[in-house]
Amino acid sequence: MLRKRLFLVCILLASLGVHGQNADVINYINTWKDLAIKEMQRTGVPASITLAQGIHESMAGKSPLARKSNNHFGIKCKSNWQGDKVYHDDDKRGECFRSYPSAEQSYIDHSDFLRNSSRYAFLFNLPPTDYKEWAHGLKKAGYATNVRYAQILIKLIEDYNLNQYTLIALGELPSQDEILAGNSGEEVQFVSITESEPDHLEPADESDRYPSGEFTINNTKVIYAKAGTSLLVLANQYKLSLGRLLDFNDLKQEDVLIYGQLIFLQRKRKTGATPYHQVLPGETLYHIAQREGIRLESLLELNHLKENQQPAPGEKLYLQAKAPARPRLVSESRADLAVNEKGITHVVGDNETLFSIARKYGTTVAKIREWNKLTDGDLRKGQELVIFKN
Repeated sequence: MLRKRLFLVCILLASLGVHGQNADVINYINTWKDLAIKEMQRTGVPASITLAQGIHESMAGKSPLARKSNNHFGIKCKSNWQGDKVYHDDDKRGECFRSYPSAEQSYIDHSDFLRNSSRYAFLFNLPPTDYKEWAHGLKKAGYATNVRYAQILIKLIEDYNLNQYTLIALGELPSQDEILAGNSGEEVQFVSITESEPDHLEPADESDRYPSGEFTINNTKVIYAKAGTSLLVLANQYKLSLGRLLDFNDLKQEDVLIYGQLIFLQRKRKTGATPYHQVLPGETLYHIAQREGIRLESLLELNHLKENQQPAPGEKLYLQAKAPARPRLVSESRADLAVNEKGITHVVGDNETLFSIARKYGTTVAKIREWNKLTDGDLRKGQELVIFKN
């Protein structure tokens, strides 16, 4: 749907450390949140997902398609559509899109479109509060061709605390406890990009760092695959099952690569080629395991670490022998933080977002990202975050 975006809201400017909310998006949320809640209660489509899709697909109600046809979700005509039509350039010139007498009708049709289609039936077996699985499920079912579609929806939901509207629809959060959009205290920013421009959320492209085609790391066959590469196609190309390819690379269920990365064609080794690895700023345990050609579980075991722990930059990880002690963690380090007061370690709980954690401690999402060197909003239960009070 509406693949060629001229605009992406709420983008983290990693190089500048700038993060904020957009006024048009805030107005959009406050206009349509009640209808999203009502539609969730009618059909089961999570209000958070409805709002995030509406924001993205309609450019917060400002897209040409939304303006001329009240189509807020980029739904094309399809063979069974009997309503009004409008023609719009998208993947091809002059494609047929549904046209509605009002934006309210677009919301209702969006809910029915998902609820009544066999392609999306599996989504309704997911918990409505699990917006991450819903977002990935929509991409998997083919709602959009943008390889980052799920990440875009997740980021919108977390930056604007949209999951609270799902909780309100479920009766688990009183409506009077709603945190109004725009009350985060952060600077309003809006960044327009074209689809061909780099996404500031992605790790740096390392394709120039590695040779093209097959090579070896730690005596294990590997390739560097670019963003958008189909793992199923890769598995078939190298005569592997998809399950084995995922297992070799410590991946769970993936369809296409969101970022360019090393993909191993054989099981990685239990030890590294060198005795140690010094942690660089921004490196995660997964990235280190891939770069060193060592199994993630072995890296964790050798260094007394858990998967959700993040070693501090400069720490030495052992790759061949058991470390004498666990390395210092980001949450325990103050060497790289320009603060003077003692930090608090926050352990992420169920359904917590960066927004809700920032609200709890009276800080901003941008500061939490900076303190913990986060490059995305994908929090995990049990993950440790360091919080500093000014």
